[in-house]
Amino acid sequence: MGGCFSGDVQGGKQAIGGVQQRPTSTITNNAAHNDAVDFFFRSRGQFALFSQIELSLSGLNLIDRDITSKSDPMAVMYLRKKDGTLEEVGRTEVILNNLNPKWIEKISVSFQFEAVQTLVFHVYDVDTRYHNVPVKTLKLKDQDFLGEATCVLSEIMTKSNRSVTLNLTGNFGPGVNRRLGTLSVQAEETIASKTVVEMNFRCINLDNKDLFSKSDPFLMISKIVESSAAVPICKTEVVDNNLNPVWRPVSLTLQQFGSKETPLVIECFDFNSSGNHELIGKTEKSVAELERLCHQKEVANFVYPSMAHGNKVLKGKLIVDRFVEKVQYTFLDYISSGFELNFMVAVDFTASNGDPRDSSSLHYVDPSGRLNSYQQAIMEVGEVIQFYDSDRRFPAWGFGGRTSAGQVSHAFNLNGAPYGDEVVGVEGIMEAYGNALRNVALAGPTLFSHVVDKAANIASQSLSQNSPKYFVLLIITDGVLTDMAGTLDALVRASDLPLSVLIVGVGNADFKQMEILDADKGRRLESSTGRIATRDIVQFVPMKEIHSGQVSVVQALLEELPGQFLSYVRSRNINPVGAPAL
Repeated sequence: MGGCFSGDVQGGKQAIGGVQQRPTSTITNNAAHNDAVDFFFRSRGQFALFSQIELSLSGLNLIDRDITSKSDPMAVMYLRKKDGTLEEVGRTEVILNNLNPKWIEKISVSFQFEAVQTLVFHVYDVDTRYHNVPVKTLKLKDQDFLGEATCVLSEIMTKSNRSVTLNLTGNFGPGVNRRLGTLSVQAEETIASKTVVEMNFRCINLDNKDLFSKSDPFLMISKIVESSAAVPICKTEVVDNNLNPVWRPVSLTLQQFGSKETPLVIECFDFNSSGNHELIGKTEKSVAELERLCHQKEVANFVYPSMAHGNKVLKGKLIVDRFVEKVQYTFLDYISSGFELNFMVAVDFTASNGDPRDSSSLHYVDPSGRLNSYQQAIMEVGEVIQFYDSDRRFPAWGFGGRTSAGQVSHAFNLNGAPYGDEVVGVEGIMEAYGNALRNVALAGPTLFSHVVDKAANIASQSLSQNSPKYFVLLIITDGVLTDMAGTLDALVRASDLPLSVLIVGVGNADFKQMEILDADKGRRLESSTGRIATRDIVQFVPMKEIHSGQVSVVQALLEELPGQFLSYVRSRNINPVGAPAL
């Protein structure tokens, strides 16, 4: 992201651009890069970093549909939508007379972590009379069908070589059983460069712009583009009441600053809650010049533009205390190297859900097969997460229910086993949930701290074993928390661990407490002892908002997960498996 002011409760005092980046595009359902969404962010000085993927296709041993020559194959890729229809994403060129084609034309798709992106490939033999026609205008019904193949994009992206080979299938009439050949798909992330520069800025002797206190300074960094316009790319946080401020490190990607020689305008403002921030001073330096300032321990003078006297040189100075150039790995670098996301689920069994035998209950299991909100959340989120977990064994718990032992438990095994809380696959979670509804009496109160601690213990054990794993706890609940303080304490403790917590609120309860847990407002969670969370690890979504809008529960819940994952591994300097230490 880059430099615009956000309208949160702190009035935009937090940093934007230098500290956190958008790892993936999560706004659009379109398979390809969405320029409208990109423009939306750019118009606000933000830069949405899409995980744009290029797919290279090749065929082997395709069938021959021509009589006097070999097939002239072309491949078409579709995205299967939720309603089952196919949306065309792209086509390759036509290769003449070749049953083992290697197409040059790449097909672009935007990798969306939060969606199951089912790709469907159709291969055609293009009729000779259409060879000089642009492929985009070809009517596919006029071409001979050579076969189809299907896969999920995340299946490709989790392979170490980012490649899959698929068997082509097709219905060529009764009694026809022939090999149709294979289609290989190779994925490549289209990022020009992963170079990042990280800098520590501070200032001394700034002019005071306030009457009754000192200025509240922040830096705005903008890139000068060819039109001589300045495009904001980064803003530091605000340092209150200080004329010698020190800011947290700023990270700029090559995509943001262009090149090391591109001029950057660095402006220092006095923050005003009205939004009318007052310029303290400015300087113009490229990344290369900032690097030289750091290494030679020099300072940059701020100037103040004046119509009458030109630029007035001020006593305030900008200092670069640290300059580091490094590779910033992407979310896809980690998961394709062998990093896994391990899924855990905790289901609310408190009495406020209503008697499961009553059709008005949130736990009612409809004989017709229609999923209740709990089942829907398990299916939709689990369906995505399981692609990133090789053994697909998931710990599954319930809380707030009276088990067969006669006691209310706030972290019981959903499968009913006295030992061993793991179930296999999303189907295993669904089965254990159904069995628990028959064997556990709904009770209360609603406590989260027990299941958060249980998940944190698993994450902590994995961390001590140096395992390349990150854990995702899905909590599905209908109620108001009874242990808000205990939950805050548990979440703050867990913020140091490789763990994210996704909360789905079902029913019509007041979920204001959940919004406090989801630190999207810029304030990090604080424990009862005053300890501040290391990072934001919670994402909350009420199911009723999902049902009233176009976004899926998966998109709403998982859009922040790649960013939370990256904030963890980057803060600990953890590289992808097998990557050289930086």
